[in-house]
Amino acid sequence: MKIMIVGCGKIGKTIIESLSAEGHDVTAVDASAEALEEVKNVYDVITVCGNGADPDTLKVANAKAAHLVVAATDSDETNMLCCFFARRMGAAHTIARVRNTDYDEKSIDFMRRELNISMTINPERLAAKELFNILKLPSAAKIESFSSRRFEMIELRLKEGSPLEGVRLSDLRNKYAQRFLVCAVQRGEEVFIPDGNFVLKAGDKIGLTAAPAEITKLFRELKILQKQAKRIFIFGGSRTTYYLAKRLLAAGSKVKIIEQHHDRCEELCDLLPAADVSEGDGAQQEILEEEGVRSADAFVALTGIDEENILISFIAASMGVPKVIVKVNRDELGAIAEKMGLESIISPRKLIADVLVQYARALQNSMGSAVETLYKLMDSNVEALEFKVAADFSGTNVPLKDMRLRKNILIAGIIRGRDIIIPSGADTIRHGDRVVVISAAGKLNDLSDILKQQKGLLS
Repeated sequence: MKIMIVGCGKIGKTIIESLSAEGHDVTAVDASAEALEEVKNVYDVITVCGNGADPDTLKVANAKAAHLVVAATDSDETNMLCCFFARRMGAAHTIARVRNTDYDEKSIDFMRRELNISMTINPERLAAKELFNILKLPSAAKIESFSSRRFEMIELRLKEGSPLEGVRLSDLRNKYAQRFLVCAVQRGEEVFIPDGNFVLKAGDKIGLTAAPAEITKLFRELKILQKQAKRIFIFGGSRTTYYLAKRLLAAGSKVKIIEQHHDRCEELCDLLPAADVSEGDGAQQEILEEEGVRSADAFVALTGIDEENILISFIAASMGVPKVIVKVNRDELGAIAEKMGLESIISPRKLIADVLVQYARALQNSMGSAVETLYKLMDSNVEALEFKVAADFSGTNVPLKDMRLRKNILIAGIIRGRDIIIPSGADTIRHGDRVVVISAAGKLNDLSDILKQQKGLLS
């Protein structure tokens, strides 16, 4: 597809990287020739220098022929205007990055309708949503939701002495009453889509799928269930902090925010009157002690500096905080953070990239069983995708044990109405089901892509 990305900042570059890797014909637009040169040196894209909200620039970039225009500059108004002009010129779909906390959901919905924008995205709001979900189930390192949270995938690290250590996957159904499936395992640098003969080891990062209630029961039986975090300590007064604190306060949690800039502290006090906001340098251990971090259920580092977030999170973990979550955007620093023992790491840039890859794949396949949800897992080596089964899927009503799946493909869950099915070989896929697929086999646009042959199903 022809995709135009307007804005080559941190978010824009991440979007360009992801969509270029998907094989799309990408055009990058930015007012900075230097930013464009940097992008062109790394990625195989066309570049156009100019204001993305200027019709003349959009004309030069051939916006009228674009299947998708993504406006991701630092200005919400520029992004919305860019999408409006691009759509009027003939672009098929437009997505605007809108971050200003002054815009509530009602006003954003109004602007999207009136400007004919296909979607708005907010990296900070998405990050806050993911953080909130993890804080509700602190035992998990990461939580991804499917089908309106009726089905979830959880990532966690197996510790020494875990009841799952040394267990063969085929024995799990006999060992535990809960219905769940271990669908991905990362062991060192290797990632596996495991079969029943796979044996779990301490240190493995595993991904398991189940209904939320089953996950809670399983964690309780494994004796790793931590109570929902109610006293949360947040380091940094970013936009993500605002969105997260607003959710937490509405849920009845106590929120403590440490921010070193006086003006931002005053803003947060006005925006979040129920939060406890303190001015100070949270990177100093003595400040954390004075502010009572040892009594917190969870610590979340949300400054704009990855290195600072990692360091202060490590300190908080060493001080005995039960749950520590760190925001890290740079991949190489995320790997370092994990090696330091920080298990829950989020990246707003990756969240946005996942959303846009999902959207682009759905556009590519608007007729069949298109991608409805997509997550990158296990350091982006594995994808978890949700499809709604269309009438033309040739694998309906075929027992899964008879289905010729491509290598490194696993059907992890079937959502049928209100029923959640952790599939066995005897289960079948039906028209109208939602199917969750785990893949380390490359790009999937359609549910039919899981099959070795489009028409060859039976062994």
